[in-house]
Amino acid sequence: MPLIVMCGYPCSGKTRRAEELKDYFEQNTDRKVHVVGDATMAVERNTVYADSQKEKNTRAALRAEVERRVNKDNIVILDSLNYIKGYRYELYCLIKHTQTPHCLVYCLTSAEESSTWNTNRDTAEQYTQEILDGLVLRFESPDSRNRWDSPLFTILKDDTLPFEAISDSVFKRKAPPPNQSTQSQPLSSANFLYELDKITQDVLMAIFNAQKTSVPGDLISVPGTTEKIELTRSFNMAELRKLRRQFISYTKMHPTENIGQISNMFVQYLNKSLH
Repeated sequence: MPLIVMCGYPCSGKTRRAEELKDYFEQNTDRKVHVVGDATMAVERNTVYADSQKEKNTRAALRAEVERRVNKDNIVILDSLNYIKGYRYELYCLIKHTQTPHCLVYCLTSAEESSTWNTNRDTAEQYTQEILDGLVLRFESPDSRNRWDSPLFTILKDDTLPFEAISDSVFKRKAPPPNQSTQSQPLSSANFLYELDKITQDVLMAIFNAQKTSVPGDLISVPGTTEKIELTRSFNMAELRKLRRQFISYTKMHPTENIGQISNMFVQYLNKSLH
């Protein structure tokens, strides 16, 4: 059933708001409510957020737990930083695949407020100031104009949660349509994997070659797609290949039957992950 994604600086009130939502839905619906987050996964924050690989592994584990929990009966609340827009886009792709609505609850605080709340925590639960400052610096604010950040509920520290509006957004809205809205003849496994590998490789080579005559700010046209890559900087091949592997791994688990959409999906994935 619905996914509610919490978002905000460290120590911005996300866990308190998640608990308020859990209590509301348990009292007003017959749905089972699952809170998935750093606390439920026993994440050691200062250890994890000091190491980029450990942080990526933690995000992947949280996403996998959300995917396991989301079904027609449950409400899932993801209580974590969710500060990277590319990650929020991945969550959006997940709910598109499972055909369930979602919304984003953004706990908006200043860096100073979050730092003060952090120092008031028990020592064992505090972020180090260096880790907190780094997470604030890297935070990518949600934008309701992005479909993966919408519907967006921005909550200040003294606000009362708009429970009814949040409930309506996940119970009265239709789920976003899947990417494979136009069904074609099912692909054989071998053919799908061959086309996935070939198309994604062709996209990378088109980007790599276009960069030779482009400058930051240009929009790169990719043959076979209706999407364009925004060249905000120079992308090296190692970085592009890493994202290609990630996209292939995800797409193998959620294959599309419309082969013509693979290149568009990959370019969209690159745009969200690179910027």
